[in-house]
Amino acid sequence: MDLDAVADELYSVAPGDFTAARDERARAARARGDRELSEQIRRLRRPTLAAWASNLLVREQPDEVKRLLQLGEALRRAHQDLDGEQLRVLSARQHQVTSALARQAGRLTAQAGQHISEDMRQEVQDTLHAVLADAEAAEQWAKGRLTKPLSAPAGFPTPFRQPAAPSAVRRTEPTGEVTDPEAARTRRREQEERLERARQQAADAEQDLQDREAELTTAEEQLSRAEDQQRQTEQRVTELSRQLQDAEHEQQRIREAARKARDHTRDAERAAREARRTAEDTAAHARELAEQTRHRA
Repeated sequence: MDLDAVADELYSVAPGDFTAARDERARAARARGDRELSEQIRRLRRPTLAAWASNLLVREQPDEVKRLLQLGEALRRAHQDLDGEQLRVLSARQHQVTSALARQAGRLTAQAGQHISEDMRQEVQDTLHAVLADAEAAEQWAKGRLTKPLSAPAGFPTPFRQPAAPSAVRRTEPTGEVTDPEAARTRRREQEERLERARQQAADAEQDLQDREAELTTAEEQLSRAEDQQRQTEQRVTELSRQLQDAEHEQQRIREAARKARDHTRDAERAAREARRTAEDTAAHARELAEQTRHRA
């Protein structure tokens, strides 16, 4: 058993069963003497319900996974090449495919006994958008081991919006008026500043999320150790209770044996007294007979 095999198994089970299954695999690894693997297993984080739904989609729909990855490659290439026509075509497909796959994920989770909300379904669809936008996200998702939903990077069309035609732009411009380059640069700079602030806020939020998840992991590890100690203590209490019960049974047996011995001793003493009296009476009678015989002689 290695970490990859264990992770594949764990991330296929429902989130509600994840922690117990993870701790069981960690204990099994430790029992075999592989403490490093045991700790690695314990550090695996439980997936959210939306992340599990995304993982389930990967495992149950491999053909759809392949097609989505291919669509993502084409979209990223068109975005990089600034191919507007190709982007319009692919963006339309992007929305259709991600929406259909998100619904399929909902059906798969329902078949597995879990129902996801509309918000969770949207998180699944957001994850699929991220897969289309980012190659690293696509690789991560394709492993089927997500612990949380993914988000598309800023600036990627989700879905792509068709720009206005040049003729339409000309009709909206006042005749004879020229665009102010300085004003355009100012607007662009303000947009870039807003984008930078949004990115920083997103980075801060991501860091805060990572901190909270680290705290959750630590809490889960502490809970797992506490549960192990509780189980060991309960097993010890059970064993001591059994030993106490055996000792009580032995004590009862010894008490009964002692009672019988005392009864037997009393009976023996009574019999000895009676035998002593009989012996004394017999001896006295023998002496009396002997005395009578002596006088007759």
